[in-house]
Amino acid sequence: QDSSIFFAFAPLGYVLSILLLLFTFIFGATIRGSARWIMLGTFQLQTGELAKPLLILAFAYFLEKYPPRSVRHLLLNFALFLLPTWLIFQQPDLGTALVITTIWGLQLFLAGVSWWVVGITGAFSALTLRFLPQLLRPYQLDRLRSFLDPYHDPLGAGYNVIQSIIAIGSGGLWGKGLGHGTQSHLRFLPERHTDFAFASLAEELGLLGSLVVILILGALLFRLLTVLTHAPSSRTRIILAGVFASLFFQSVINIGMNLGVAPVTGVTLPLISYGGSSILAVSLTLGIALSVIRTSNSGRSLLEIK
Repeated sequence: QDSSIFFAFAPLGYVLSILLLLFTFIFGATIRGSARWIMLGTFQLQTGELAKPLLILAFAYFLEKYPPRSVRHLLLNFALFLLPTWLIFQQPDLGTALVITTIWGLQLFLAGVSWWVVGITGAFSALTLRFLPQLLRPYQLDRLRSFLDPYHDPLGAGYNVIQSIIAIGSGGLWGKGLGHGTQSHLRFLPERHTDFAFASLAEELGLLGSLVVILILGALLFRLLTVLTHAPSSRTRIILAGVFASLFFQSVINIGMNLGVAPVTGVTLPLISYGGSSILAVSLTLGIALSVIRTSNSGRSLLEIK
């Protein structure tokens, strides 16, 4: 059966992700106020990034083994989702926690959860917004305020967004040319290789270059969605849904925060942003997708779907 090899190791992957997150929670290296990394010699491993592909498989495994059609199984799946998400949120890493939540949410929906659960979840999410100021850290609240009005604190919380918008706007239609971006290379634009890589790229390649990048990412996501809808088994569909949710959410949020239309969360842009942990996580995620869709239960390659 397709993806049986992955499923054999899915529970082990879940345990591994929990152990890595616990180790990071206790012994993680603190950089810029967040303990998200484990130091492996000169390499910094961001465990939340590595957890994403592992949890895509693990959530799919648990949703198949314990279908969320009963309250008992639903609560069990929720607990299995909540543990790693809470550990990531406490690092603190709101962006990765939101990615994990999106992955699980779409997988849960495709696993056949009842509509009343969807309604209760929506109501609970709306209620959570009321207590958002109590749940977020001070710097996260500052980022939310800067999203609503970046010029309220232009030299503080709003600085990154303002510089990103300036960089994108200064690129014009054709851009300044590769290696000639002033906002990025003169270091006005923070995190130009990671969180704001899209703004750096837009400054150098302009609107046309930015649209090419967006179209490439869009084509990848559209192809993944097409294959997902033709998947012959629930297992394959749920795994691919997790991959799609991860890549789609990261792409939309990262580009959105570069444009100032989404809060700054530290989510990287798949295949574009620099960073060993991010590249490793995206590579594993795409590798899972390619391996799962290569052969379906019927023996016909899903890659042949037009």
